[in-house]
Amino acid sequence: MREFFDLTLGGISAGAVYAALGLALVIIYRATRVVNFAQPALALISTYLAYSVTKATGSYWLGFAVAIVAGTLLGVATERLLIRPLRHRSELSSIIVTLGLLLVLQAIAGMIWSNEPLAFPYAFDFVGRFSANDLFVVLVVLVIAALVLVVFKYTPLGLRMRAAAFAPEVARTLGVRVGLMLTVGWGLAAAVGSLAGLLATPPFLFPNVLDGVFVYALTAAVLGGLDNPLGTIAGGFVLGVGLSYVSGYLGPEMVTIAALAILVVVLIVRPSGLFGRAKVRRV
Repeated sequence: MREFFDLTLGGISAGAVYAALGLALVIIYRATRVVNFAQPALALISTYLAYSVTKATGSYWLGFAVAIVAGTLLGVATERLLIRPLRHRSELSSIIVTLGLLLVLQAIAGMIWSNEPLAFPYAFDFVGRFSANDLFVVLVVLVIAALVLVVFKYTPLGLRMRAAAFAPEVARTLGVRVGLMLTVGWGLAAAVGSLAGLLATPPFLFPNVLDGVFVYALTAAVLGGLDNPLGTIAGGFVLGVGLSYVSGYLGPEMVTIAALAILVVVLIVRPSGLFGRAKVRRV
């Protein structure tokens, strides 16, 4: 019983990280209808900058702030320089570009900071069953999720972002600056992704540290629905707890296989996700 309790608490903490990175994917998808496979690389570069600032100044929170700002700017630059020129092409073009950006940024990180693991600190003490750092991770993710929900559902900015994504031509006729809204969406998502990177990276930082987390985050987003922030948060926590049980009872080598199996099953049975809205097509 104690093992079950420990696995549950560990799964909640891990699920919060999956939910945060999955939320970044959902924000971009809702704002631009693009699945950003470069999200872990943007978060990676931000985390490396946090590492450099923390090492130079001795202040974790200054590095934390620099990472969020840098992540936002990276997201804005990605949209303006790489994604916007492809706006009249197929969605596959954007996917290929983000996959290429993922590989390029990971290579750049390895060249600048090396491929060796670097010690990266936790925000708070990481001791005990459910440490102060675990509590911090869960609370931060819940607060960010609530803020994102409020922005998208109850503010003019959120309405404009959704209009720019779903009906850009109509939005333009109503005075919405579609290009600006798409840029804001990428910047906001990259900021949330940078936060997820800071939470997921400890205790060691290296160029591929977020690859596995991204697989689980994508699974959480698909599980909850790529157009549903609350569903993604729920999917992240459910997936985190479920994979914790798999690791504890079946072995850690089964975790990735279990996540991919869940991803495939959801895509086959309910492509819109457990909490997403099914689309009806007339033929």
